[in-house]
Amino acid sequence: MLESWVRTRGGIVGLVLCFQDTWDLSLGGKIMTPKQAPDAGAPPAAGAPPVAEAPPAAGAPPVAEAPPAAEDSKKPPEITQTPEELAFYAPNYIYLTILAVITFPPLGLLAVFFSYKTTQANKNSQWEDAYINSGRTGWLDVFSILIGLAIIYVYALFM
Repeated sequence: MLESWVRTRGGIVGLVLCFQDTWDLSLGGKIMTPKQAPDAGAPPAAGAPPVAEAPPAAGAPPVAEAPPAAEDSKKPPEITQTPEELAFYAPNYIYLTILAVITFPPLGLLAVFFSYKTTQANKNSQWEDAYINSGRTGWLDVFSILIGLAIIYVYALFM
């Protein structure tokens, strides 16, 4: 089962990225053990966020809570992909797809759908899905353009 998962999810890199947060290799790299939780009595690490304290005593004055940060909701999402990942994008053939929609809309619109799926998979770093949909888009574009040109050719000759 693990082999099929590795094969369908991007090979060793996908496997390593999946398990990097939950497993550490022990000395020698032969046995994998789960990461240990920090001790409850240990002091917090430097730079760690403060731990929530117990509720105040019954007679204590109420603690003012910080207002919700409005800035956080206005920030644009961070770009999480490296320049190497951005260079790895599968082509979505957008201009060919537009020409395909013009020449033969039934296949051209199907190509628009797969072009969109390619773009979304690229944004989510799902490279296998992106390349599969990119191939489908390219073939649908070619067939749509050829069928559209054949229809125009037949119409010009015989009509």
